[in-house]
Amino acid sequence: MIYVHFPFCRTFCTYCDFYSVTDKGKEKEYNEALLGEISARKSFLDLMSSSSSDVKTLYVGGGTPSLAGGKFFEIMASLAARYCVGEFTVEVNPDDVTPRLVSLLRECGVNRVSMGVQSFNDVSLRWMNRRHNSAGAIRAYRLLREGGFDNISLDLIFGYDPAPSGTSDEADLLSLWREDLTRIISLEPEHISAYQMGIEAESLLGCRAQRGEYNEPSDELCAAQYEMLQQMLEYAGYCQYEISNFAKKGFRSKHNSAYWERVPYIGLGPGAHSFDGRCRMWNLSDIERYIAYYHYNDHSVLPFESEELDSEDIRVETIMLGLRRCEGMELSVLNDLVSDRESFNRLCSCGALAIEGDRVFIPKERLFVSDSVIREL
Repeated sequence: MIYVHFPFCRTFCTYCDFYSVTDKGKEKEYNEALLGEISARKSFLDLMSSSSSDVKTLYVGGGTPSLAGGKFFEIMASLAARYCVGEFTVEVNPDDVTPRLVSLLRECGVNRVSMGVQSFNDVSLRWMNRRHNSAGAIRAYRLLREGGFDNISLDLIFGYDPAPSGTSDEADLLSLWREDLTRIISLEPEHISAYQMGIEAESLLGCRAQRGEYNEPSDELCAAQYEMLQQMLEYAGYCQYEISNFAKKGFRSKHNSAYWERVPYIGLGPGAHSFDGRCRMWNLSDIERYIAYYHYNDHSVLPFESEELDSEDIRVETIMLGLRRCEGMELSVLNDLVSDRESFNRLCSCGALAIEGDRVFIPKERLFVSDSVIREL
């Protein structure tokens, strides 16, 4: 598994705290630094590829990869070819999707596109500071279809209030969410990801919340929206396979699924993370240090950090990631990992955990509160 972070955006979304910069003038230096990191970490790439032959994926995220020029995609195409990638995903912003971009992606071997729609309501999109509108998202989706893409994932966000200071009627927010779901179902993408909006301290929304300028919707409303999401997508033929992810048969994300199975992966670019099974490494979210180290060979400025996971870290992580999946995990594995049998038995007796055959999982009607279930274990 390979993840590449393209760290450039035109504008910052209200809710986002992913690392990105708006100075795209550094893209040439970034490309050279990226080539430097690929060369420097070739042994890890080769080892990871040979040991994970059943999971060969390349995922390009950001930032906004659809802003990248031809040189960047040339590097991505080379990576995909060198490591015999089966699933090659690129994130795109609807506003960037043109016939030229679609052709470029196809020429590079991209076979899966993930597009951040977030909402089909123009008021909501303006509040999120998205660059596109509803009509633009639909137009972009159709261009991808016409360009030959038959594996498209669309993102939606719920659990927010676009009214000033968060003063909308909850019935209106529920209706707004139903309209978003109706619209996305009508497009029939192969995959849908839906995330509850959180307030990240470093985001624009986080700053507003700290100043008392935004109030989150109630937990009850968010739970009702999540239940609506599950019901409407199931009725439309989508299978939920993880807390936030739904797919038509045969279109689960291989890349994300491998994360939840703790498959080793490598992350390239500033802010990207890597994992070899025992050790985590992350590039610092600092494009200047990244370029200095990998492009200008200034090895006095280390652009990454790492940590060795101990047995408790691995235990916690295995439970957390395993129970995110709707299929859960093997009961024998969880039995070996659970230190508090009383909590485990209590969660089973109250229906927060279910056991079928040799699997234990969180029932779909409890997935909205999965964090509390996992935390107790």
